[in-house]
Amino acid sequence: MIKLNCLIVDDEPIARNLLEGYIGRIPEVLLVKKCKNATEAYEALHETSIDLIFLDIQMPTITGTEFLRSLRRPPLVVFTTAFANFAVEGFELNSVDYLLKPITFERFYQAVQKAIDRKTPLHPQPMPETPDYIFIKQDSKLVRIDHADIDFLRAEKDFCWIFCGGEVKYFVSMHLKMLEEMLPANKFQRIHRSYLVNLSKIKALKGNTLALRSEEIPIGANYRQLLMEKLGL
Repeated sequence: MIKLNCLIVDDEPIARNLLEGYIGRIPEVLLVKKCKNATEAYEALHETSIDLIFLDIQMPTITGTEFLRSLRRPPLVVFTTAFANFAVEGFELNSVDYLLKPITFERFYQAVQKAIDRKTPLHPQPMPETPDYIFIKQDSKLVRIDHADIDFLRAEKDFCWIFCGGEVKYFVSMHLKMLEEMLPANKFQRIHRSYLVNLSKIKALKGNTLALRSEEIPIGANYRQLLMEKLGL
């Protein structure tokens, strides 16, 4: 029997508890974690192999659709939302199903069966196109930043600075780990617990210091070997 590891991502406790009860009634799905926001979901995806996410759309800081677009290799997704106007976007993102709240068990069960069908060899999930940009929130609006424009990212407690073009910088309410998950691993490398750099922007290395334009960034001892491998050194 197929068994799908799943996440619930919803900022409403009542909705999380309802879906947890539904999952408990279906032997083919196993709840790994309940998450109240995208940050917790990124952490869960980093820690465990997840097959299916039950994903709310209207959440603070990062919406469900923004979260899904940021993943390089997303699991199967069933959207769970109170808003019908996101349905077209949801299916454009190759979601398994789109459930409108209040969600009945019968409708939930149908969505799970669709996910199981997607997981069988006869129904492989097509790989979505990976975007070459990210969206971040600045002053109540979403701002697009192309990967190629980013020089490096620096963590500051629970926030991050994104440095672009040597001068432009953005301050975002996101963990560095979350942004690392959103950016392509073949282009960006963690070089310190507080720094993530665009490999194409590296100008020089000297000892335990890396130069990017006019910036000098420390290289953490735990990250040096992997950085050298990435650079072919």
